[in-house]
Amino acid sequence: MIGWLGGAYLWVKAAHVIATFFWIAGLFALPRYLVYQHATPPGSAEEALWSARCARLRRIILTPSVVAVWLLGLALAFNIGFAGNGWLHAKLTIVALLTGYHYWAVGVARKMSRGERPYAEKTLRVANEAPALATILAVILVIVRPF
Repeated sequence: MIGWLGGAYLWVKAAHVIATFFWIAGLFALPRYLVYQHATPPGSAEEALWSARCARLRRIILTPSVVAVWLLGLALAFNIGFAGNGWLHAKLTIVALLTGYHYWAVGVARKMSRGERPYAEKTLRVANEAPALATILAVILVIVRPF
């Protein structure tokens, strides 16, 4: 694949996949951390530890990786072009929804660090499955390219 990326295409693609691994790993971890934090009493030392873990996860893994995923992914998308690539449109939709989920989870983490419990523990456990479903769909779209 040449396009405007030229010989850098495969390097950009590899970096995109690596960033995606980190982002999805962070999206698997954050809701799980929130489930554990939910069980702690607000204002306790243990809750403060979970809040700090969530903040580090956001700062070190989630934020840098979501930025990299989008920048590298858009570079790849513009390289191959959007016309005739329905799978790409569907994948971008999934990534946009997953980005919304990302910021929803970050918002919940911030509320919980203030001692709020905006959702039941069961809701957080169910929400923890969203990244897995999104990943499955995105991988199928990229590999199979059904349309």
